[in-house]
Amino acid sequence: MSKGLGLVVRFTLRDQTAAVAFDQLCAETMEGIKRQEPGTLAYVTHVPADEPLIRVFYELYADRAAFEAHEAQPHTKRFLAEREQFLVGTEVTFLDAVAGKVPLRPG
Repeated sequence: MSKGLGLVVRFTLRDQTAAVAFDQLCAETMEGIKRQEPGTLAYVTHVPADEPLIRVFYELYADRAAFEAHEAQPHTKRFLAEREQFLVGTEVTFLDAVAGKVPLRPG
């Protein structure tokens, strides 16, 4: 686990209309992540209870190289460019993995 890299990202959405559009953008982005990113071990979006305009992402990568590969993908670049129109705030926390259980890597 010592090479793992994680992120928790908290997005605050402008309004309910923005939330719907943001969720659609996320769904489209997720398709690319599933198909093209073997080093992305987990990429999960959450809506906190009683906070309908908040989205929290949990992302886990095999290592920094896997994160950099994720950032270089066309679907990720599109997400990063288009998300701003829906947001009023973003908080990013990088995490270094120390211990835990992760899914087996394909292959």
